[in-house]
Amino acid sequence: MHSKQICHRDIKLENLIFYEETETVKIIDFGFATSCKEKLKVFCGTPSYMAPEIVSKKEYSGAAADVWSSGVVMYVMLTGDLPFKSNDEKGLYRKI
Repeated sequence: MHSKQICHRDIKLENLIFYEETETVKIIDFGFATSCKEKLKVFCGTPSYMAPEIVSKKEYSGAAADVWSSGVVMYVMLTGDLPFKSNDEKGLYRKI
């Protein structure tokens, strides 16, 4: 996907499907996907999985934001919990 200059921008557990028979993972829900040839400015994604640069409303690399979200997915798979939690979005963004 990234080699084709496409970034997903909403990688999260709910957007991954695991096929046990073939032991493959597929990414679904490309609703926020876009070309990532240039820096992006759109604030989008699922709050708990957003990269710090998106939360800070700065220009960002879509591919780097996908890598961050993938790291959050890995953390959740290993620990069973999200790395950053808060009672409200503002508090969550502060922690990220």
